[in-house]
Formats: sequence, structure tokens, C-alpha cells
Amino acid sequence: MLIDRSKRLWPHALKTGERGAVWIIGSILVGLMAVSFALASDYVSKINQLIIHQYPYAPLLFMPAGFALLAYVGSRFFTGAQGSGIPQTIAATDAPEHISVGYLLSWRIAAGKALLTLGGLGLGASIGREGPTIQIGASIMHSFFGCRPFKNVASRRALILAGGAAGIAAAFNAPLAGIMFAIEELSKRQIFNASSPTAITIIVSGLISLLMLGSYTYFGSTETFVDWNGSIGIILLCGLIGGIAGGIFSRLFILITFHLPTSVANLIKHKYILFAALCGLMIALIGITTDGLTFGTGYAPTRLSLEGSAELPWYFGIAKLAATLLSSVCGLPGGIFAPSLSVGAGLGDNLAAVMPMATDHSAIVLLVMTAYLSGVTRAPLTSFIICMEMTNGYHMLLPLMLAAVAASWFSKLISPVPLYHRLAEGFFREKTLK
Repeated sequence: MLIDRSKRLWPHALKTGERGAVWIIGSILVGLMAVSFALASDYVSKINQLIIHQYPYAPLLFMPAGFALLAYVGSRFFTGAQGSGIPQTIAATDAPEHISVGYLLSWRIAAGKALLTLGGLGLGASIGREGPTIQIGASIMHSFFGCRPFKNVASRRALILAGGAAGIAAAFNAPLAGIMFAIEELSKRQIFNASSPTAITIIVSGLISLLMLGSYTYFGSTETFVDWNGSIGIILLCGLIGGIAGGIFSRLFILITFHLPTSVANLIKHKYILFAALCGLMIALIGITTDGLTFGTGYAPTRLSLEGSAELPWYFGIAKLAATLLSSVCGLPGGIFAPSLSVGAGLGDNLAAVMPMATDHSAIVLLVMTAYLSGVTRAPLTSFIICMEMTNGYHMLLPLMLAAVAASWFSKLISPVPLYHRLAEGFFREKTLK
């Protein structure tokens, strides 16, 4: 009897061991990828800054040519790697069982996503690495689908959800944001459980980031504070400005992607290399006229504004929004999280300059950053947690929450459909029409 019982338990134990090994190995791979990608992104961004500092007008030459080359390489060899990567991850999570999601998540797409995003950052495109990190993380975890413990659609969704959430957690060193992103953006068809392997994946990937990069916050630590007495009005005003601006960005993005006149849309589709070059040229012109402030992620001016050590030019927020929109619609891989925070910082700096006595300058900048990100993504909980964790601003929890929720509501009035989900529908529709 004991032998028969052992025979029955052994396959179950083996299956459990295989499942556990996949989650641990996958978590480590996602963490290593996120850290390596972050270091490489910082390196190529510094190279771009050095080139532009030495040759201020060089972007007029290398950006159109570089954008055209990246658009061609992406379309020719890495179809599915274009754009942020979050819509692809959402589409793959929501895909029915009978549809393979290999056209959205694979090792080939992960490699192309990383290389092309680094290329875009090296050229000075107004993009970030955070969205691409999510798609790459989801691709890594999805690669285990088909192993013995992971053969049904529920396990596929669990793997994708875990990889995407771990990617954003490691990208920002923000584990709470990773969990909230999984709940808010990726759990439409896959219920998130706090004790699930997803949480384990986020924790292990976060530990890898912590071990390799140390304990750090993305934008340093802020001591800024908003007194609730008499400050609710300014918090709501920050939510209004960030929400409207984010809604306008989303509306324009969706309009250019899906609702251009047929003749224009067909021209862009067939002349996509020329379109990418034209976008590169316009981004170069914007960057040159702003003394290079709009090139890249916008990390440096954002941090300076948060610290209150420098005032940004009045046009920075609008110029950065335009550069980010052009970088996003031209067909290159690249995220919008970091540039959106930079746009929000610019708009917040404008508001602080207009109302210098309202409250602390850094507080207004942080509130509008949160509001704008919430307005663009329509993910208010993820937005305020990311901004809180990136600045060590836990004491700003309630003001950031109010600004993010208000911004999401105002953004909805302008752009009713959330940006990422509308883009995800486009990826799914392309597959069903083939």
C-alpha cells in the first residue's frame, strides 16, 4: 500500500517541482534582463548626449536616417516589436485559447525589442525602456508555455501576467507598481492572487535588481509635502491639467494610428520608411530648438525639476509631448512611461511658475507628473504608486492618489477608450484578419 501511494505522489511532486523551477528560473531571467537592459539604455543615452553636445546639428542628419533604418529592420525582421510593448502584452493576455500569441511574444521579438529600443535611445528618440521591458519580460515567461505543467490557456495567461508585472517592477525598482500593474492592466481575463506565482516572480526579479543595482529610487528621494488644509483645490487642479493633457496625447495617438483618412493611412503604410524618416527629422528639429532637452527619456530635466534645482523652459512640456507623440507613431519600438513623466514635470513646472505661492514647487511637479501619466494610461493606481515609489514619496500617498484618480476621470472625457487597450485591440484585430 505504501509503495502504491508513493507511485501516486511521485508524479504530482515531480510536476510541482517542475512548476516551481519554471517560476524561479523565469524570475531570475526577467530580473537579469531588466537590469542589463537598464544599464545598456543608460549607456547609449549618454553616448547620444555626448554626440549632441559636440555636434548640436548632427541630429538633422543621423536621426532621419536612423529612424528609417530602424523602421525597416523592425518591419523586416521583428514584426510585433513595434511600439511600447504593453499593448502586445495585454493582447496576448486576453487572447483566446485557439489563438497562438507567438506573433506578439517570443525570443525573436524580445531580442528585436531590446536592440531596436537601444537604437532609438541612441538616436535620441523620445522613448523609454519601461514598456519594452514589460514585453520582453512577458516573452521570457511565455517561452515556458508548452512545458508539461503549462499547457492550457490559464497557465499561459499566468506566465504572461507574471513576466509583464515583473518587468515593470524591475524597470522602475518598484515592486508595488508591478503588482498593481498586473491587477489594473493585465487581469481582465486572469485573476491576480497575492499568493500566486506572479507575486513570487515580481519579488525574485526585484531582488535581482536590488542585488545588482543596490537600493535606489529612480528619481531620488523627495521631502516635499502637501498640507491637506486648503490644498485640495490645487491637487484637483493638477489632476485637471495632467488629465486633459494626457487625454489629448491619447486621443492624438489613437487618431493617427487608427482614424486618419484612408488615403493618408495607406500612404503611411506603404511609405513607412519615409514616414519614419520624416518623424525623425521633426524630432531633431524640436530637439535642436530646445537645446537638446527633448532628446531621450527626459530623465535629467525631470529630476532637476523635482529637486527644484532648475526651472525648465516654459515650452518644455509641450515640446516633449510633441516629440514623444512623433516617436510613438513612427513605428519604432519604445515606451511612453518615462517620457510621459517628463512631460508631466514640464507642465507641473509651468503651473508652479504661475502659482508660486500655492504650495511647494516640487509637490506640484510630482502631482502633475502623476496626473499626466494617469491621463495617458488611464491606470490611476499604477500611476500614483509608480511615482510614489520612484521618488520615495510615501508621505504623498493621498495627494498623489487623488490627483491620479481625478486625472483619469478628466482624461476619459477627451479619450473615452484607454490608450493601451485600444492599441491592443489593433494587434488582436490584425491577427484575426490574417
